Amino acid sequence: MSHLPVSLILSISLLLYHPSASSPSPRYVSAVKHDSSHNIILRPPTAGSNRHTMFLPLFPSPPNSSRISGDAMPRRQLQKSGPPRPNARMALHDDLLLNGYYTTRLWIGSPPQRFALIVDTGSTVTYVPCSTCEQCGKHQDPKFNPELSDTYKPVKCNIDCTCDNNRDQCIYERQYAEMSSSSGVLGQDIVSFGNQSDLPPQRAVFGCENRETGDLYSQHADGIMGLGRGDLSIVDQLVDGGVISDSFSLCYGGMDVGGGAMVLGGITPPAEMVYAYSDPVRSPYYNIELKEIHVAGKRLPLRSSVFDGKYGTVLDSGTTYAYLPEAAFVAFKRAVMKEVLGLHQIKGPDPSYDDICFSGAGSDVSQLSKTFPSVEMVFGKGQKLSLSPENYLFRHARVSGAYCLGVFQNANDPTTLLGGIVVRNTFVMYDREHEKIGFWKTNCSDIWERLHVSGGSPQASSPAGGSNSTADISPSLSPMTSPKYILPGETEIGSITFYLSVSLNDTNVQSQITKLAPLIAQELHVNSSQVHLLNFTSKGNDYVTQWSITPPNSADFMSKETASNIISRIAEGHIHLPESYGKFQLSNWQIYPPEKRSWWQKNYLVAVVASMLALVVGLSGVGIWWFWRRKQQSNIQYKPVDSMVVPEQELQPL
Repeated sequence: MSHLPVSLILSISLLLYHPSASSPSPRYVSAVKHDSSHNIILRPPTAGSNRHTMFLPLFPSPPNSSRISGDAMPRRQLQKSGPPRPNARMALHDDLLLNGYYTTRLWIGSPPQRFALIVDTGSTVTYVPCSTCEQCGKHQDPKFNPELSDTYKPVKCNIDCTCDNNRDQCIYERQYAEMSSSSGVLGQDIVSFGNQSDLPPQRAVFGCENRETGDLYSQHADGIMGLGRGDLSIVDQLVDGGVISDSFSLCYGGMDVGGGAMVLGGITPPAEMVYAYSDPVRSPYYNIELKEIHVAGKRLPLRSSVFDGKYGTVLDSGTTYAYLPEAAFVAFKRAVMKEVLGLHQIKGPDPSYDDICFSGAGSDVSQLSKTFPSVEMVFGKGQKLSLSPENYLFRHARVSGAYCLGVFQNANDPTTLLGGIVVRNTFVMYDREHEKIGFWKTNCSDIWERLHVSGGSPQASSPAGGSNSTADISPSLSPMTSPKYILPGETEIGSITFYLSVSLNDTNVQSQITKLAPLIAQELHVNSSQVHLLNFTSKGNDYVTQWSITPPNSADFMSKETASNIISRIAEGHIHLPESYGKFQLSNWQIYPPEKRSWWQKNYLVAVVASMLALVVGLSGVGIWWFWRRKQQSNIQYKPVDSMVVPEQELQPL
């Protein structure tokens, strides 16, 4: 694999979700190139639409700052054919438009400490808040505490990194245009990928944050998982260590489902996969050769060079929407509007922005292709990737059955940027070894049943002392040695979610779905009050339902044993439903920790009862005092003024 002549640190951040009445402001990403002579900044568009620009930050590092200490990580060797390498298969969580990002779970240290990290192909550093950080926000999980890990080692100051003021430890720093930033020290520890991974825990270098500002401070996710090109990238480190092949894959869920899957390492690609060439020398980002865009089968009247400006066409998992150069955006907008004559154009969810939205399409996502046109992207050698409406639309936040274009003009920047919306329900394989990116349209909510992942199994578990353990890792440190389905450190489970796909007829669908709750409760050996329907979507007679299992009403959490029994019945197919639900399938179970509640939330009932008792006692006291006063007043004998006649007496002389 070719490298750029200058060592680069990439720090693409995220364009967070589209603003609406209920969502906070979006994040923009800096794109600043620092050198001794000038700064080059990709500027936002005119006022009123600046949220539609994604900045591509490109920071040449200080001398040698992107390299890892020589004794910490060997340099990359040329890929050689040999026995298949294992891969880390991991679930994705959250939702692209509700949260603005997707996260995966990563465990760091011994014993493992869990973190929810945003998967970002434009970032090269993986970092989490450090326990020593005094300016870090309140995130999903506790901060990483190096003192609690038996295997943590700081990356000592050396000629290949930027050092702290005491020249003791290597440091990192990332800055973004919306004034958010992350900085801290570099450390090395054992990183674990979960109990669905065939890849055993590995040593890796990561950032331990000592300061974060802006949106990084306020976001719910703990940190960033860097999947870009660079020595500090988690992908590059695993490849350099020879433990995975030079490839990884992402699969984002659809418009109504969310979630998805990720694979670190190579897979056996499906025969239907469509490829685009990705030139690692063209730019440090994952680019593709986009030549044409077709709308409703008709090519947009554009020259191919329009998609080749500046950085070319960049694919970035950390960006929410798609951004086209001006000429391409105008042509795309006109072509779509020409095909939706039966719909009414309405204002967007936020009056501050000039969104292009349409009403009257209905709420069934599977039927959108009957109303909105098909779109195709044509790559360098004529390969075509078909996009469904959910790949260029997002739901209107205020009007039911209305949708808006998720494609915007990239100001005056000639770069074409394709964010996560373009690859919803698309398995994307970043084959860095062969310099290509593959696309496969599929249902990402049940990807494991559709995709054969070589070398992996749905629930891989290594026995203590098994062959999967590496030489420098004690088997007792691996999450895969803990009880099945539950990772170390998880002793209290707040809830369990999973997806259940069923086939139903058109009559009384709502009733049939409602009746699933007691059936699921019976099969999972829980109370019916613990089973909750979260969401459901349909495609014809096929329905995908999302369920949550919560602790009993009298408890705040489930024990590890209880949760493990529930998950084992879900994962191992011990649930049986009546034939009326067709060929059903369960997938994508997830574990969530107990909700962190304040003192008032935990003791509000006691406080309410105490307040009521105090009120009753107070009212009783007032009542008793009032009756006593009335009784006292009734005992005083009053006589009329003229009731007693007193004869006048003559004043006697002194």
